Amino acid sequence: MPIISAPHEFNEDELYIDLRSMFGQSLFLKCEGFNFAGSIKLKAATEMVEAAERKGLLRPGSVLIESSSGNLGVALSMIAASKGYGFLCVTDSRCNLATRRLMEALGSRVHIVTEPSPSGGLLGARIDYVRAMCASDDRYVWLNQYTNPGNAQSHYRRTGPAIARQFPNLDVLFVGAGTTGTLMGCSRFFKERHPSVRIVAVDSVGSVTFGTPAARRMIPGLGTSVRPPLLDDSYVDEVVHVEEADTIRTCHKLARRGFLFGGSTGTAVSGAVRWLEQHGSPDLTSVTLAPDLGERYLDTVYQTNWVHDLYGEDVLSDELATVPPAA
Repeated sequence: MPIISAPHEFNEDELYIDLRSMFGQSLFLKCEGFNFAGSIKLKAATEMVEAAERKGLLRPGSVLIESSSGNLGVALSMIAASKGYGFLCVTDSRCNLATRRLMEALGSRVHIVTEPSPSGGLLGARIDYVRAMCASDDRYVWLNQYTNPGNAQSHYRRTGPAIARQFPNLDVLFVGAGTTGTLMGCSRFFKERHPSVRIVAVDSVGSVTFGTPAARRMIPGLGTSVRPPLLDDSYVDEVVHVEEADTIRTCHKLARRGFLFGGSTGTAVSGAVRWLEQHGSPDLTSVTLAPDLGERYLDTVYQTNWVHDLYGEDVLSDELATVPPAA
């Protein structure tokens, strides 16, 4: 399977995988997990922290606090450790154990919310806890990834331009929707600079982001139980919703070709492939993003008992049947 990368040196902004041989569609996967934080969230974390420092909100003795399903928490843990700030990550039971341990190894504290808010689910409960902590101690500084313009700005400045440089004739960009920072930053860049590019948001079934009913979601990363304040629907041309069972199948199909990615990647690729099967053509060029790698999901997405308990024992039957025999 072809991999496109920087010609002379490794650059995480220029690493793509051509998925045509696996899925039969002209789809390139932009890999964002090859940095010290292991995910695309390092861009947003850096942008938001530096903006807070410029505004004088962060000073010696400050303690960063943020609600995160995992990847932003790891990125902020690394930045806080390097800059001498404390960090408290507020997450919930869906956060991967490996991710929690990584944050703790970096010196951060992790608070796990177990009971959902009556109106906002687990995300609402996480935000309620953050607000209560900030009210109780003025050392806490909440960057608030859900409303912070730096979240989207980091992708307007970096992710969107990187894709445009590599694919000047891009037709369709598929972007997973979580806080919608990546979606809004990339879509605003392309709508302003390359308006012919079609922007397709990929969301999880059970997410309320685009007005669909709330339902159980077990894979962290994409989807939300509260509509993201950053979202502006006018920048999105279409929305594709993906069942978590399809996310699992796509992750395992990628892994069986040697590419171990996280749950968000499985959702994004699954949604992109389905859209291309319905609307694509052989000469169409499309890109989607892999926000992180798969090592942090070994106890969930790639753990047989976890998958079978949640999605049934037949969820992976087709993928297992297509594994080539050992040499």
